Amino acid sequence: MAVLGLLGAVLAGCGGGGAPEKPAPATRTPGAGTSASAPAPGPKADPARRAPAAPPTLAPGPDGLTPVYSRRARTGGEKVVALTFDADMTADQGPRAARGERFDNPGLVATLRRLKVDATVFMTGRWAEEYPDQAKSLGTDPRFEIANHSYSHYAFASPCYGLPTLGGPDMAADVQRAFDAFRDAGAVNVVPYFRFPGGCYDDAALRALAPLGVTAVQWDVVSGDAFAKDGNAVAEQVLDGVRPGSLVVMHCTRSAAPVTEQAIRRIVPELRARGYRFVKVSELMR
Repeated sequence: MAVLGLLGAVLAGCGGGGAPEKPAPATRTPGAGTSASAPAPGPKADPARRAPAAPPTLAPGPDGLTPVYSRRARTGGEKVVALTFDADMTADQGPRAARGERFDNPGLVATLRRLKVDATVFMTGRWAEEYPDQAKSLGTDPRFEIANHSYSHYAFASPCYGLPTLGGPDMAADVQRAFDAFRDAGAVNVVPYFRFPGGCYDDAALRALAPLGVTAVQWDVVSGDAFAKDGNAVAEQVLDGVRPGSLVVMHCTRSAAPVTEQAIRRIVPELRARGYRFVKVSELMR
């Protein structure tokens, strides 16, 4: 499973700057060969300082297809919920960014940090290239983990909300290119999860990504924040939909989801008042 080798390798900038950085451990790029040599013997490891466990993944589906995860079905009565944020930027949107359109959301990230909310950011490689400092800030902050949302944000199945469509032979390379962009930006909190742009996929796409060893992550609660203008309406939709083990999809791109921060300022305290705890996808899946 090639992507698992990356482990150990938005939102100062989907947002918000200033996260403490950790030195990057030795990593292997997805799709690369195995490590060259073993480390020299050293002092016995301190059990209290063991490396964190690798993020969990699901076993391949029927016929070896990429597995798909959308919520935690059994919580043992624990009220946990994962808030996820798509850092969308399509490969051909560079000219719009050059003209001043903002695909990041520093205010949202700052609010998540202030409220101490753990979250998973599904980032496109093109976003990481446009905002490398923010990608690094998010990818070195233990409150966040970065998952893959493709490089190009093109569709993996058609039709899909008018997105350009990738050909089957290009799908795995597009996902790999995003992992490479995260590495180049200096992100280390990268997990082997992938979200299809637009949530659009079919068996052909699941088959094309199988060699990468990723788990596809969908959702069971749609926030409705994309192009919304009323943050309270977004909050109501999330609050009405969340159940123990839910996985919520939101966005952290200001131009496409301008009221998400407003919604978060209501969602977080109200869910906490109901007894919910916010977790990253890796913990929800575990």
